Amino acid sequence: MSQAVRVRFAPAPTGALHVGGVRTALFNWLFARKHQGVFVLRIEDTDEARSTEESLRRILEGFGWVGLDWDEGPDVGGPFGPYLQSQRLDVYQPYFEKLLQAQTAYPCYCTPEELAARREQMEARGLPPRYDGRCRRLPAADRERLESEGRPVCLRFRMPETGSVEFEDLVHGRKTWENSALDDFVVRKSSGFPTYNFACVVDDALMHISHVIRAEQHLSNTPRQVHLVRALGFEPPLYAHVSHVLAPDRSKLSKRHGATDINEFRELGYLPEAMVNFLALLGWSTGDEQEIMSRQELIQRFDLARAGKSGAIFDLKKLDWMNGQYLNAMPTDELARRALPVLVRAGLMAAEPGTEELAYLRQVLELMRERLKTLNDLTSLGGFFFRDEVEPDEKAQGKWLSKSWVAEVLTAVAEALEALPEFTLETVEHALRGVAEQLGRPASEVIHPTRAAVSGMTMGPSLFHLLVVLGRSRVVLRLRRAALRSRQGACGAGGPGGGG
Repeated sequence: MSQAVRVRFAPAPTGALHVGGVRTALFNWLFARKHQGVFVLRIEDTDEARSTEESLRRILEGFGWVGLDWDEGPDVGGPFGPYLQSQRLDVYQPYFEKLLQAQTAYPCYCTPEELAARREQMEARGLPPRYDGRCRRLPAADRERLESEGRPVCLRFRMPETGSVEFEDLVHGRKTWENSALDDFVVRKSSGFPTYNFACVVDDALMHISHVIRAEQHLSNTPRQVHLVRALGFEPPLYAHVSHVLAPDRSKLSKRHGATDINEFRELGYLPEAMVNFLALLGWSTGDEQEIMSRQELIQRFDLARAGKSGAIFDLKKLDWMNGQYLNAMPTDELARRALPVLVRAGLMAAEPGTEELAYLRQVLELMRERLKTLNDLTSLGGFFFRDEVEPDEKAQGKWLSKSWVAEVLTAVAEALEALPEFTLETVEHALRGVAEQLGRPASEVIHPTRAAVSGMTMGPSLFHLLVVLGRSRVVLRLRRAALRSRQGACGAGGPGGGG
């Protein structure tokens, strides 16, 4: 690529960092890294009412978690700063003046109430709601009168009334808009702040952005921005509008479909490398069947020419599968490092565990890793490894632990395990099968109640491995407690003279 690549992602700090936005940022990042270019993070905080420091903090936090670093930005600086638009108001002023002098912009005195009333009138007549150009040709006397009334004044761009505007999109091809379909849009608000369309055009030019890679929702903004680029005498960037990220029902992905804030996925136990891999494949194809790719492989293979035009489905089941693949392939020590904060938050381990506790955690992870889809599954599927008391779930209680004969089985298993000279896979399995033979029961009527008693669940990893990892003392104690509860339950159910 002959042109030096400079791309940017420019979120507004007005809410959560949506996974769709992270996907777009990732495409920019991959493109920059692929072409040894520059990735710029610019904060578009010109919405004074809704922009917050907390939102900005969460944005930076979210990008930090997924590992998208930037070469220029609000926290690292750069040659074209500042990188917060609210700090660039003096930068924009000469360009407002340039539009006014060229008469490609004009002051507008319409109040929000007047604009709303006119929009309603247009909709009632079946017309698209748009600015009617009321202030476009105001006589000087009317302008002076409105200014004397102290009306707030904004600045509008004077859109050509005939002809069309064209631009080439690297994803969608040649795009054409009729100028008559574009109204005179605001470039400076009455507060003095620039609008999105104006600020991003000026900033992209001054920051030498070569490619504007953004979500398809901005495609309709581009003809307005192309007009501004020409009016201000800038060199236009190359545009690429990537597909929407959609819910499984092909609607806009929103909170009603589950988590959408990138930080929520961290809290749900997903790995950043799995999230990056998953998001990279939303609206971009490698052209083959490979799905699990390292960050370096994604950089090497990324190509905007393979970006799709149709909406990309955010399939949570696929994310779960991919995250599980990463968890299963992760070295045990690294997996333990990632899992520890989850267990600490759940109150299952100390923040600074000793050598024995860490060794135990590694054993648990080796046993559980194939069953984990997220790190949080370790608490829901394997919390019994770390708790002193086990509360059987409804299925375990109903299917096995409520049987009239289960106390005898659990007591016999506890005695057999307690008597073993060694507590190994071979001796534990032999002991359980020996109890089944001794009591004249199928092995399943010993194995399943034992699992329910020691884990509180009916499903899980290999029982014999599970028992060895839990350790003899913990297993025997749980078996005896479960047997006691079963006897007490049977006595309670039988009442006076009942079958205790």
